[in-house]
Amino acid sequence: QLRLVESGGGLVEPGGSLRLSCVVSGFTHDYYTMHWFRQAPGKEREGVSCISRTDGYTNYADSVKGRFTISRDNAKNTLYLQMNALKPEDTGVYYCATDRICGVVDGYSGWDSWGNGTLVTVSS
Repeated sequence: QLRLVESGGGLVEPGGSLRLSCVVSGFTHDYYTMHWFRQAPGKEREGVSCISRTDGYTNYADSVKGRFTISRDNAKNTLYLQMNALKPEDTGVYYCATDRICGVVDGYSGWDSWGNGTLVTVSS
């Protein structure tokens, strides 16, 4: 059975950094394109980034380009999101998700499966 477990969230000051992890089990990790999306309080889900199955292609939402980096370690069945220069507007619950493609991120919401999320709070 597919299972995705996110971790690494927490409280950080503006300008700080966090590294999120997502451990995937129940299927071969490199079978799927992987995504991160987030949901801020009172707002809709928002795509953050995606990474292809094996060739390393990545894409990002305009709001996080240059600050966030997505990566994956297929041997460890783990997806990562390095978040630098965090802003208060980055606050929200972050989810990792499976999908079939990595294309447009802004405005995308077609993820197949996701975990329970990890909370990121950016505040002074």
